[in-house]
Amino acid sequence: MLLAPFFALFTAVMAVPICYAVYLSLFTERRSGLGFGDTETIFTGLGNYVRALGDGAYLDGFLTIGQYCLVYLPIMLGLSLVMALLLDSALARAQRFFQLALFLPHAVPGIIAALIWTYLYTPGISPVTSALHSAGAQLDLLGHPLPAVVNIAVWEWTGYNMVIFYAALQAIPREVLEAAVVDGARPLRTALSIKIPLIRASITMVGMFTMIGSLQLFTEPMILHATSPAVVSSWTPNMYAYTAAFERNDYGLAAAASVLLALVAAALSFLITRATRVRSEPRAEATA
Repeated sequence: MLLAPFFALFTAVMAVPICYAVYLSLFTERRSGLGFGDTETIFTGLGNYVRALGDGAYLDGFLTIGQYCLVYLPIMLGLSLVMALLLDSALARAQRFFQLALFLPHAVPGIIAALIWTYLYTPGISPVTSALHSAGAQLDLLGHPLPAVVNIAVWEWTGYNMVIFYAALQAIPREVLEAAVVDGARPLRTALSIKIPLIRASITMVGMFTMIGSLQLFTEPMILHATSPAVVSSWTPNMYAYTAAFERNDYGLAAAASVLLALVAAALSFLITRATRVRSEPRAEATA
């Protein structure tokens, strides 16, 4: 009885939409009479999936996501971990203030953050680009959309993941750290050899969720699409599905692209979880 509200909400906002998306992906709409007649819905089976997988623009979106992850993941995880280690160190002061200050960017809605950074990127109205041009640096921040989008994501999510790492560091038994100090380990050695290995599970979890979230990248490039010609309407798989549905009115193709994206996210989650479990099992056996 206590779980009934959860299952009812899950069914309404997750299970039913997913099933409806799968249903839509099996149909397409066509006009008779050389495109001037009435619209009719035709069952195509896997036809929309074949169309999506055969469209280079859709596949290029996954390539963009891969490049995005290669740049974004190391920077965001590295900054989050370094900040968490600094806050956890005995030398840190005003820990609560810096936790709040670093977390605040995540509290800003993604669309607002994208609009703010678009303003800062746009030549002619941005004080940042004006200062760079005054200094002689002819840098077009919107000419290269990948670094621009990565910068927005790093600004939004570094503080959030820093809080996760900091909580994991606080859960480390103090006796272990005190033993390291007694043995003469310096703070850097303690961080590299004790703290980071003990929070490896949290680092893996954050990395997995970040990769899955990266597959759903949409808000930031969609906002930049209006000002940067380099961000095309199919720059990411989510943007491809959005364009197919609301600009081309091809809901079957959009649903198929969305289902394929969900399958890729599920497969990626399974592979990462299984790889993590395989690495942890030999370690547990050795300890036993």
